[in-house]
Amino acid sequence: MQKTKPEGRIEPYHHAAAGWGAVKQVAINLVREKVAGGNYKTLLKQNQPDGFDCPGCAWPDREHASTFEFCENGVKAVAAEATSKRVRPDFFAAHTVTELLAQSDYQLEQHGRLTDPMVYDSASDKYLPIAWDDAFALIARHLKALPDPNQATFYVSGRTGNEAAFLFQLFVRMYGTNNFPDCSNMCHEPTSRGLPGTVGTGKGTVTLEDFEHADTLLIFGQNPATNHPRMLGELRDCAKRGATIVSINPLRERGLERFTSPSHPMEMLTNASTEISSMFVQPKLGGDFALIKAIAKRLVERDDAALAAGQASLLDRDFIAAHTSGYEAFEQDLRTQDWDQLLAESGVPRAQVEALAEVYIKGKRVISTWGMGLTQHKGAVATIQMLSNLMMMRGNIGRLGAGLCPVRGHSNVQGDRTMGIEEKPTKAFLDRMQKVFAFEPPRAHGYDTVESIQAMLDGKVKVFFGMGGNFAMATPDTPLTFDALRACDLTVHVATKLNRSHLVHGKDALILPTLGRTEIDMQAGVPQGVTVEDSMSMVHLSYGMNQPASDNLLSETMITARMAHATLGSGKVDWLALGCDYARIRDAIEQVFDDFHDFNARVAKPGGFHLRVASREREWRTASGKAQFVPHAVDTDTPIHRARALHGERLMTLMTARSHDQYNTTIYGMDDRYRGVFGLRRVVFIHRADLELLGMRNGQWVDIVSVWDDGVQRRAERFLLVEYDIPRGCLGSYFPETNGLVPLHSTADGAGTPTSKSIPVLLHLSAEQSSAE
Repeated sequence: MQKTKPEGRIEPYHHAAAGWGAVKQVAINLVREKVAGGNYKTLLKQNQPDGFDCPGCAWPDREHASTFEFCENGVKAVAAEATSKRVRPDFFAAHTVTELLAQSDYQLEQHGRLTDPMVYDSASDKYLPIAWDDAFALIARHLKALPDPNQATFYVSGRTGNEAAFLFQLFVRMYGTNNFPDCSNMCHEPTSRGLPGTVGTGKGTVTLEDFEHADTLLIFGQNPATNHPRMLGELRDCAKRGATIVSINPLRERGLERFTSPSHPMEMLTNASTEISSMFVQPKLGGDFALIKAIAKRLVERDDAALAAGQASLLDRDFIAAHTSGYEAFEQDLRTQDWDQLLAESGVPRAQVEALAEVYIKGKRVISTWGMGLTQHKGAVATIQMLSNLMMMRGNIGRLGAGLCPVRGHSNVQGDRTMGIEEKPTKAFLDRMQKVFAFEPPRAHGYDTVESIQAMLDGKVKVFFGMGGNFAMATPDTPLTFDALRACDLTVHVATKLNRSHLVHGKDALILPTLGRTEIDMQAGVPQGVTVEDSMSMVHLSYGMNQPASDNLLSETMITARMAHATLGSGKVDWLALGCDYARIRDAIEQVFDDFHDFNARVAKPGGFHLRVASREREWRTASGKAQFVPHAVDTDTPIHRARALHGERLMTLMTARSHDQYNTTIYGMDDRYRGVFGLRRVVFIHRADLELLGMRNGQWVDIVSVWDDGVQRRAERFLLVEYDIPRGCLGSYFPETNGLVPLHSTADGAGTPTSKSIPVLLHLSAEQSSAE
């Protein structure tokens, strides 16, 4: 049998991140999406005070007056909305759902913007047009028929603006449930659950101003060049003025090596670049906790030596005494911690740990940032609390140029949580909702994302409503998630473009097309703006400027208002009036949240306003009234440990990641140029020594099989082996193709986030490869 030639090609990428390569991709995407020339001016209004907030990542904007506040992946997101391609009713008339299911996620994305509400017809296996009133009547009929409101679950994507999110949670709670699975559950939930236990709030403690004063940055588990490219501009400025930047990540990512800024003409004209990181540390997958604890232990040892030599303490003992509790127990835990265990679990040599500790000791103003490389693990909450411990040891929280900086993904994922998209609401929030809106909100905790999937499988949830996103492909254990959605009586998806979730449907199903962030949102003859909150708690106003893709689109806010009106009536809340005037929604938000006082006036100012973060001002909203040191032991009984005990060195740990041509589950193209992958996505990155260990070769095709103790066979077939700079025993591959390998109940302790960065797997030569050799 003739060997199958790999699709695409693997070719090392030797250039800096961004630069002319990014400019080229901007042009390619504008052409690919057939963006009309008149809409190119949209880019000049991106992240501007009189324009719209980027629908991509949540990195904040430094210069609202700049005419160049966008990045390559931001352009891809804007181009996807501004495309001239349309998915009209005649498209659905020509294709059955079964036929569309055979298309790739990239192909589905490329069809263009949805234009009309559609309802599934089981007789023809097609989506048919439906009037908006009839769509809302269908939703209301299903919701009213449920014997218990908890039999419905309401998912929210991080692109949803504050006004829609607030109105949505009000409607759902007045309906009677706290079932709010959202994208936070799948990414930064360990941050939201971990930080309150140490510093009293689940948000970061820094602003962009702190980056101007920091002398040291520790970047954990991030790939800014792909996931939040505008962060590279900030890192470039830090590097230019001499700050020490350390990248701590299993993959040595190009964007943290060299960056050519498209905003700086001289770099572009000379093909120059800026060196970003001065030090790279590559812990093994799941090794960050042990590494951070090792740095803390080394700091205690170095402090002992300093004191013995009559030198000043290396700890900020004034901060520890005045602002913290529990340090003595934490220090004792560090002293008894075995070094060999920390080194083995982190995968980092002791010399490098000591060098990293010296960088931290030398730093006077240190910022620690992190992404999902820290959060999508079983011990993620403990890892984030250990990082808080380390930062508190030297007083690096609550002062200029220092602090904790979780970098969120979607543009308003933090704002949605602020607005009440939370399955575990606090009593204080519910009491305030009760007072302002004169109803008794449900008090029992609701389902998060994983719990919602299990509840659908168990028949406990019969209606699924998705406000944006691609739930079927973003979630773990893909076949089980498909089964869960198909078990529902009704599935509803609000979306701008077709995706696979619309094709994995309940008995009844609706696709509701909505306005994009870039489009004019006209209500009652008045253009409406929506607000968003970025990763650093800045709230600002966003106005679309493009004509809507269809006259039959509704905003997410109006969809919520009309659904609420159809389901609950407008006796207590005038839903339609709120849907027509977003300023009135902001007035209501102001009544519920004290930090949003004078909301409309403050957000009208260019750049918006900063939400107060108490821990930034060294106000600790913890039970003790102080920041809390929390000791944690190294967990040596994880699924990875148990699987390795069974399978030995052949057991690998897999992490999922984005390619450069995607944003979350949205596939913009088939390249990942910074990693040297062109024209294909089914690849698995592996260390050369592991290829030798497994008796495999670079360029062979393999199947990936996850190892779990529930007897379920989870297999992802036909992936190309790509030799890469990754720690021994670790693999990397793209999602959503490998999401099916993540067991549904493999989640972060205390947070419920899928462990997509630490999946125990085995590799087998694919049947095709085996028969070809």
